[in-house]
Amino acid sequence: MHEKNNELAIDCILLAGRIMMESGAETYRVEDTMLRMARSQNLEGAQSYVTPTGIIFSLGRTQPTRITSISTRITDLHKITLVNNVSRKLTSQIITLEQAYDELNKIQKTNYFLPIIIQMLAASVASSCFLILFNGHWSDVPAAFVAGGIGLYAVTVVHDMTRVKFFSEFFAALIVGVIGFLAVKYGLGTHLDKILLGGVMPLVPGLLITNAVRDMMAGHFTAGMAKGAEAFLTAFAIGSGIALVLSF
Repeated sequence: MHEKNNELAIDCILLAGRIMMESGAETYRVEDTMLRMARSQNLEGAQSYVTPTGIIFSLGRTQPTRITSISTRITDLHKITLVNNVSRKLTSQIITLEQAYDELNKIQKTNYFLPIIIQMLAASVASSCFLILFNGHWSDVPAAFVAGGIGLYAVTVVHDMTRVKFFSEFFAALIVGVIGFLAVKYGLGTHLDKILLGGVMPLVPGLLITNAVRDMMAGHFTAGMAKGAEAFLTAFAIGSGIALVLSF
């Protein structure tokens, strides 16, 4: 029975770590959450090693080391908050291990994202605000509004079709560039550079860059370098899409 409880605890802890990593959490935060959950179950010898592509968890010599892979990485701060709440309730003995595992399974299977129309509207408003922030003209706001919304829609649809983040970001930036170019060409905008700056801002990997720096500062150099490389590739894809439009 003791080994069965340990297996359930390991499954629960690995699931919590996996959800957090797939949702864009920092590496050190994931390790801290996993170890706190382990200590709440009297697993004092627990060790965890977290990378952007996988998690290794061990209870020492008495139990086999467990590994789980991280195949997808998105930004879902709501899921991270929910997992942290489950961890706090478990460590405070408010819920049992079985209840925590059930809640985590529910969190993993639930899609907390808003409808794509709402996401597009938010991206459009953000693009318009960034255009003004970059000293753009109010006459360019409609072009940035349309470019930002359609760019987010393009990156979502293409990523669902190809599962290749680089290509989806490149195609979305290309779409933003074409919209900005057509807007200026047909007199619906005046400053192409400001329209493009505002339009691509929803695509910029801001959270990924922040997490890379925070992981490096926390001493997780492997994870920090990996996330930094991913952020660089995303930025390169966005820049390539815009450069392709400007080259014609």
